Amino acid sequence: MSIDPEDWDILRAEAIAALDAGLSHLRNAEEGRVWTPFPENLKTALRFGVPPQGLGLSDVRNALTDMLPYGVGNTHPRFFGWVHGSGDPSGLLAEIVAASMNANCGGRDHAALYVERQVVEWMRGIMGFPKSASGLLVSGTSLATLIALKTAREKAFTFLSRERGVTERLVAYVAEGGHACVSQAMDILGFGTDSLRQVPVDENMQMNTKTLLSMIDLDNEAGLRPFAVIGTAGAVNTGAIDDLKAIADVARRRGIWFHVDGAFGATAMIAPEVAGRLNGIKEADSVAFDFHKWWHVNYDAGCVLIRDKEDHMRAWSDRPDYLAAGEALAGGAPWPTDMGPELSRGFRALKVWAHLLIHGTDSIAEAISRNIEQARMLAQNVAEIPELELAFEPPLNIVCFRLNIDGYDLDGLNAAVVAEVQRNGSAAPSTTKIEGKLMIRVNITNHRTRDEDLDLLLDAILGAAEKLLDDHRLE
Repeated sequence: MSIDPEDWDILRAEAIAALDAGLSHLRNAEEGRVWTPFPENLKTALRFGVPPQGLGLSDVRNALTDMLPYGVGNTHPRFFGWVHGSGDPSGLLAEIVAASMNANCGGRDHAALYVERQVVEWMRGIMGFPKSASGLLVSGTSLATLIALKTAREKAFTFLSRERGVTERLVAYVAEGGHACVSQAMDILGFGTDSLRQVPVDENMQMNTKTLLSMIDLDNEAGLRPFAVIGTAGAVNTGAIDDLKAIADVARRRGIWFHVDGAFGATAMIAPEVAGRLNGIKEADSVAFDFHKWWHVNYDAGCVLIRDKEDHMRAWSDRPDYLAAGEALAGGAPWPTDMGPELSRGFRALKVWAHLLIHGTDSIAEAISRNIEQARMLAQNVAEIPELELAFEPPLNIVCFRLNIDGYDLDGLNAAVVAEVQRNGSAAPSTTKIEGKLMIRVNITNHRTRDEDLDLLLDAILGAAEKLLDDHRLE
């Protein structure tokens, strides 16, 4: 018995129809609402038991394409709330081939591994890592950070903790407002989130390296063991880039691991006006970043690079006999599973490889530069509107501001305005807190965003505020 189709021509026709629907959806990504809630009738339609008998291909294709209008909205040019990439229609080509191959990229000797090694080699060069470096494509920066910090942990214990466990209290350091994936990694690795020290930032919203040095010395005196410092290349709240070279110097002086959280900011290394601020990545022991954010590769695709391949392998490689390297299909070492926790892995490297072949780094860098300029333009426009208060000049591509009108509950008003703008579909900003104040947060990482989209955003915010003012008047 096989579950292959009885009639391949019917499958071909349905596949072409689904592809056509997907392309039409992406071609019109700039039109209509940014976000449309998933309707109740379609939610209800999902609630049924697993069918014992399969449905017809046409019915399933219709059910699939019915979902197209109800995504998170990040393909739309006025999706500003979170650091989401906006995707690439040509990415469908690689996804079709990857699905057709159905490759398990945990190991063995086949085309997918050579593609991934080439992508890693390209990234090694872009990030300025030495030839001794290794890397792995993963789902995103969260997993990449876990891989990097586990490698740092093993090196701190001279690789004995894999068998003996953690025998000392280790602590790490990140700037205030560092991404939650860092504290999550500390939790998963058994240190606890209290072992992650939040280092105050300076007037440029960068980690204060003098304070960092003092905190490390105080922890040493208290009998704790500092093992890693995490520099941020693109803070999620502000877009700030830490002084990575200064952090690298502190890490070297104190003999601890230097990791860079570069989820979206590190990929700006290819943009000339930002590259100088990111040069400190070249001195890191590890870096984590995403292709699916500012490079617009379709979700999901991230990367971790480790400066010393031997450290990377010793921290992760542990294969049972049935997965031993060998000749022919078994392939020689290393396998990707020697460098991370996943044995079953999809062929995500193919879409990154194809994306770079189709577009090249110059066009991607141009889109990054345009977003940075748009952030500056938006900040200038905000500063000229009396009802709005700009939190800071944008260091990169994130602009935070809020409605500031006397006599109103400003946190409540700004939160309500953001929700209203999202609900009416005109734009999708989000909120955050800066120095205790709730702010409207606008992230610009979309290659489709036009200057007029930023004007429409401000119009939508002011219009929603006018509608909601009375609900938030102070008594």
